[in-house]
Amino acid sequence: MKKTLFLLTLLCTLGCSFPLQVTLAIPTESPIPTATLSSTQAPLATAEPGTDQNPLILALAPTPHPTEVVLAAGDLLAAYLQERSGYRIVTVIPASEAELVEALAKGNAHIASLSPYAFALARADGSVTAVLARVRNGEMFYGAQIIINRDSEFTTYFDDVRAENIADAATALKQFQDKKPCWSDTTSPSGYVAPFGLLSQIQVQTRAGAFLEGQPNVVRGVYAKDICDFGATFVDARTSPILEADYPDVMDKVRVAWRMPKVIPYENISMSAELPFEMRRTVQRALIDFMSTPDGKAAMQTIYGFDEMAPVEDAAYTEFIALVNASGLNLLDLIE
Repeated sequence: MKKTLFLLTLLCTLGCSFPLQVTLAIPTESPIPTATLSSTQAPLATAEPGTDQNPLILALAPTPHPTEVVLAAGDLLAAYLQERSGYRIVTVIPASEAELVEALAKGNAHIASLSPYAFALARADGSVTAVLARVRNGEMFYGAQIIINRDSEFTTYFDDVRAENIADAATALKQFQDKKPCWSDTTSPSGYVAPFGLLSQIQVQTRAGAFLEGQPNVVRGVYAKDICDFGATFVDARTSPILEADYPDVMDKVRVAWRMPKVIPYENISMSAELPFEMRRTVQRALIDFMSTPDGKAAMQTIYGFDEMAPVEDAAYTEFIALVNASGLNLLDLIE
């Protein structure tokens, strides 16, 4: 009975702008209750954040159909954070990332994993600050490259031996003015958005591009030469195993014209910028500790797909956000 009353009180307190699943991080032998919020009113809580009256809201990965495995992993994470931090934690599952960004802006979520585009969108109104970055292959950020056919009219400004550019972006890329690019897909950071933003930054206008649905296909398009004049991929899409059999000479025939620096991020863990600094730091430490345990690492992989994380600050995203903004693309169209 007490648990039911608490749940009803919490639902009244956490006025929310979108339907989502809510679970309470209360250690118990019985199943943790879930509920759906549909109120459109703003949050009414005025108590200190992290208390029973105004708990911190941990958003699990957005999905309209959460599985029991994800819910259980979310309960484990929330209970651990609550125990280590001393703050009251509840979990929510937004139906989409767009709704998650809106929730962060309205104070209906405080801790969340965000894709690069969602983070750029949330940073635009100052509603979040990054605390942890996803690490893949030892890196928090990765780059992109502009590729050309060896037999084309274009010049490469990349030294393969030293693996570095020999000219700045404006010098290297002005040759693509009024040329046709091969892009991967309309949301790819390395295969479209960041390179397109860079070209826009240096005022190089290209023809309408061909979207080939996959970065190996971009390599194929440049190899063929008659589909587009140049292409953009991650570093180094030419080594994809699916190209090896049909294009044994791909590394020789498809050349790198110029490489972008490693400014494209993976997902991160962000927190509401409205929370006190020490509260954010406490939760950050608890997340790191959680990830260091076998069960915690498994839970983070289940919830967010993370195998490794590292501390990060907002300044690390400045160049990427500038490229996205320069592209002129609508960030809402880039997230789910």
